[in-house]
Amino acid sequence: MSNQPKQDGCCSGHHCSSEHTHAAKILTVLEPAAASTADGAGVLSAQAIVYRVHGMDCSSCAKSLERHMRSLPAVKEVSVNFSTGKMQLVSDGLPDEAVIREVAKAGYSAKRLERRTAREAVQKDRAGTVLTSLSGAFLALGFLVSLTSVPVWVSTILYALSIISGGLRPARSAVYAIKSKSLDMNVLMSVAALGAALIGEWLEGATVVWLFSIGNFLQTKSIEKTRDSIRNLMDLAPPEAWVKKGDSLTRMSVEEIGVGDVIVVKPGEKIPLDGEILFGHSSVNQAPITGESIPVDKQAGDAVFAGSVNESGALEIKVTKLVEDTAIARIIHLVEEAQEKKAPTQAFVDRFAAMYTPIVLVLALLVIVFPPLLGMGTWGEWFYKALELLVVACPCALVISTPVAIVSAIGNAARNGVLIKGGTFLERAGAIEAIAFDKTGTLTEGKPRVTQVVAAGETEEAILAIARTMEERSSHPIAQAIVAYAREKQVAALAGEDFQTLVGKGVQATIHGEVYYAGKPALFAELGADMSAWQEQIAALQAEGNTLIVIGTRKKLLGMIAVADTIREITVGAISKLKAAGISEIIMLTGDNAGTAQKVAAQTGVDRYFAELLPQDKVDAVKKLQQEGKVVAMVGDGINDAPALATADLGIAMGGAGTDTAMETADIVLMADNLEKLPHTVRISRKALVIIKQNIWFSIVVKLAALVLIFPGWLTLWLAVLSDTGAALLVILNSMRLLRVKS
Repeated sequence: MSNQPKQDGCCSGHHCSSEHTHAAKILTVLEPAAASTADGAGVLSAQAIVYRVHGMDCSSCAKSLERHMRSLPAVKEVSVNFSTGKMQLVSDGLPDEAVIREVAKAGYSAKRLERRTAREAVQKDRAGTVLTSLSGAFLALGFLVSLTSVPVWVSTILYALSIISGGLRPARSAVYAIKSKSLDMNVLMSVAALGAALIGEWLEGATVVWLFSIGNFLQTKSIEKTRDSIRNLMDLAPPEAWVKKGDSLTRMSVEEIGVGDVIVVKPGEKIPLDGEILFGHSSVNQAPITGESIPVDKQAGDAVFAGSVNESGALEIKVTKLVEDTAIARIIHLVEEAQEKKAPTQAFVDRFAAMYTPIVLVLALLVIVFPPLLGMGTWGEWFYKALELLVVACPCALVISTPVAIVSAIGNAARNGVLIKGGTFLERAGAIEAIAFDKTGTLTEGKPRVTQVVAAGETEEAILAIARTMEERSSHPIAQAIVAYAREKQVAALAGEDFQTLVGKGVQATIHGEVYYAGKPALFAELGADMSAWQEQIAALQAEGNTLIVIGTRKKLLGMIAVADTIREITVGAISKLKAAGISEIIMLTGDNAGTAQKVAAQTGVDRYFAELLPQDKVDAVKKLQQEGKVVAMVGDGINDAPALATADLGIAMGGAGTDTAMETADIVLMADNLEKLPHTVRISRKALVIIKQNIWFSIVVKLAALVLIFPGWLTLWLAVLSDTGAALLVILNSMRLLRVKS
């Protein structure tokens, strides 16, 4: 670690020659970091055409459809993702009509997505609703008829009609599943229903089909609701905008508007595209993008985002992003990509389910053959038990226990201004024990302010006048803070000449024939000025966390200006909430001296700090925390802190709404430039882990209970179906609770 105080980021001391001297190094770190976080699940080449598939309510459905599409000669690559309901396909000129027709053969409906911003019309499965209703009606009518003196064959025909109407779609899907060598739930249920009919259990068969049909209907509706929780954000951005053409306004579709066009947004209207304000000022509600509950004041030069609401004044906005590249479109695109990536738990459950189903199927065959041969009962009795085993072999609830929870949690986080880049990072966020924060711009405002002016033999106004004269030509944040303070005090600059920058030390200028200097104390020590009378005061001010700018000549010190970064208003509350959420240790990493670090730590509630760090030292600090056995998250701005973000178990970037790099590279992105959503991120992640565990254990217990109840004869076929579809529905509903977790 360096003994010289370093400012967070890259600047060493006052007036560094470059604000981001490490930019080149950082860019080389960001791309590998991004590559390492993506698992590539469900993502094909850039030529892939994307289709939205409706009707999939289990990952086995997606696998069956994927295998069916892969069997077509024209299809080169295909990936079907259950979590998002999307199919990506690369083919040798296969027309959309043929693709949609093949998907329909497998029992689902599909629609091509022209672009990621396209608003999708809600597809209602009227045919499925009608068939399910008919199945239920025939089943009820058959049961009522069986209670009368009408011949049995009448009720049998009604039960058969119930099986045909309710089982038409599952049977068709089962055929394609078998062709693609896949044993999904449609196959198992179809065999169970046919088997029941073959042994004369028509009521059981019809009940199985109807329960399965209505269970599928409810599951599909529930899962679509979780998928749409993010997709519906696109509706927040209006489809048309007023475009300024000379002195007139023209109403145009947002797809027709290009970069550089000027749009006009009236008070109360939603902003249709990302842009920069040219004229006007207003209060803008950015909640859909950043999750901020309080509107933000905007004026000329400020950036605005599509989907945010212009609450007061009229704005003229120069468009900076096409409709497909707006922040809200990128959020939706990145979230859907994140939802396609399997979490470790989901991958484990899928492997378990892949072994579980064949094992139970083999067990069902053994149950059909061996007990009757050993004289332990009739063939019909054990065939019925085998059918029950087939139903129990369907691991629907177990397979969807993780993906639906992950989709719901990631969707909730995105609506609250937090972009979680995949199930892996959601699970990791739930396991975080320690969070390391970059200080400048994260815990603090990152904007230095003058805290004190110390004058010796001169008035405060005289010190500020000399300082302003020298600092006005500098773009350094400390210089700008001194100039702003002088303006606030209405102190004017003096006439100066021969301005020079002393790199890393300060500035000098000639004022009224006298050469004056402004810089850190070390500059005046080099100049040979007598500083003995100032040492105690310098040490005291630095211990309070101030950066000192000394004003004077070679022979005489006129005074000092103390400048300090200020704590963000929400920092203390955010850290307190993080501790309440279960984070055991909060750490601060800073390039400032130990005195400044200690003061900020005391003010914010930070448990531990590492001071006087260079950017590479922050990496070492993160590694040290990991060596202590902690799962560590690092929070920074996504650029200067890229090496430390990449090293940590979880990299969290702030201010992603205005930073493409942060949105693309960090594991988790806080869209607003503050910490208020970080506690919510931890809570939703931990809640997701709890719900996933609940779902898995519930699914396993229900299956085991059903297996145990089969052999004493206490489980009927329709109860087996009810336990399967009911368990799946309960797992989905339990996962959907994550959509309602409030920040």
